[in-house]
Amino acid sequence: MSPLEIVGVIVSALAIWLTARRKMLCWPVGLASVALYGWIFFDAKLYSDALLQGAFAVLQIYGWQRWYAQRRGPQPGSEDAQPVVPVGNVPFARIVPDLLAAVVLSVLLGAAMAHFTDAALPWVDASLTAFSLVAQYWTGRRYVASWTLWIVVDVIYVGMFVFKGLYLTSGLYAVFLVLAALGWRDWSRALRASAADASYAASENRV
Repeated sequence: MSPLEIVGVIVSALAIWLTARRKMLCWPVGLASVALYGWIFFDAKLYSDALLQGAFAVLQIYGWQRWYAQRRGPQPGSEDAQPVVPVGNVPFARIVPDLLAAVVLSVLLGAAMAHFTDAALPWVDASLTAFSLVAQYWTGRRYVASWTLWIVVDVIYVGMFVFKGLYLTSGLYAVFLVLAALGWRDWSRALRASAADASYAASENRV
């Protein structure tokens, strides 16, 4: 349990909490967290997860740009702007290709790590990497379903980090489970509120 891991835990937990609250600050804080954990995972020989942090950095920038473009209010960057509105009821046909891509990446990355490196848990690590990328991509697209996928991924991560002796990080992912549940709840509430506002506005326009 190193000082770097302690800092990584704090920064990562803050990034997830800000995401659950739909705060734009979640993206720069998230970039800081992936930089810290890139080194932590490399040192633990969890190479797939170390590579994942680089991909996360790209997706953090992608999500930051999309949230900024979708943020409501008089000016996108102003204090009066409202948090982004989550997206629910995503058609199954839209998410299936993402999940299939994660399965393919899991197989390819797992095989590569098992054959070419001394990765500790190549197949589990690769699968978590692939599905985490999908979950992060969905977060950038504001899908409420991203939280459901994060919950599944985080449960498995907790077990993997306990096995690797990264107990503080395992505790962090247990906290992520709670934050993911809160994120799902808050995003679902925001989605319902947005739908109610739209319905009210439509009824007012008909009057």
